[in-house]
Amino acid sequence: MDFSVVIATKDRQEYLRRTLESLEGQTHAPQFEVIVVDNGSADETKVVVEACAGRSIPVRYLTEPQPNRGKARNRGAQVAAGRYLLFCDDDVWLPPAWVAAHGAAQRGDDEVVNGPILNVPSYDARPLPTLANYSRAFLCTCNASLSREAFFRAGGFDETFDLYGWEDTELGVRLRQAKCRWKFAWDAFLWHVKPPAENTLEIESRKAIEKARMAGRFLTKHPSRRARLATGAHALNLLRARYFLPDRLLALYAGLSTSDAPGWLRRVSRGQLLDGLYARELVRALDAGDER
Repeated sequence: MDFSVVIATKDRQEYLRRTLESLEGQTHAPQFEVIVVDNGSADETKVVVEACAGRSIPVRYLTEPQPNRGKARNRGAQVAAGRYLLFCDDDVWLPPAWVAAHGAAQRGDDEVVNGPILNVPSYDARPLPTLANYSRAFLCTCNASLSREAFFRAGGFDETFDLYGWEDTELGVRLRQAKCRWKFAWDAFLWHVKPPAENTLEIESRKAIEKARMAGRFLTKHPSRRARLATGAHALNLLRARYFLPDRLLALYAGLSTSDAPGWLRRVSRGQLLDGLYARELVRALDAGDER
């Protein structure tokens, strides 16, 4: 087996069904299997996977009941038969040449390959990648492959990252320290489906707060200047978060982002609100770490 595609999922059966459908449509691909790790779903995820498993590609269903994306992906990697692990999310649509593109880009056991991630509002929107889709992230598990040997040599995902964010960045730091090489493969692009109606302010606010808490955990493990810049934990931003983001300002942003204001103003206000929530929670996370 050349590749094991590992997908962690929770309560997203319809998205997952479409992702598996796009995997069934892969062409000229090296031999691959699909491992779906159900991370505590209450919907019909198992039924969706079992239906796909009886068709054209090898698909396995695993369970990891504790909601934790790193733990779920570790579980999938442990049983993988492929030489390479290929990670994607459960809400993507994969072009027919996606697995083949990762296969062409991989060379040996010390390469981390990332591909462009194109955020789109629906399955009908399928633009081609542009320079705007380039990323220097060392590991982004929405679209990345690496050898199983390198993954376990680096220690896999740190399962203490039990909220949203930074678990793949943190593993990327350890892979870089282990002298793995990085490659960006333009042909290995995918579409990440993000319908605006489901991208609610409540969901994005929760993610911003969770990501800030995980940033504090990331900085505890990797207290470098590079990590501080990446997480926004530099002096100017922390000063802003402590003294220039009062509740009344965030309330103003929240009101404008859900008002009848012009679209550009709603978008700017939403961005400022999410950034402010993240920055203030990051200060709390860092202060709590200092107290410990």
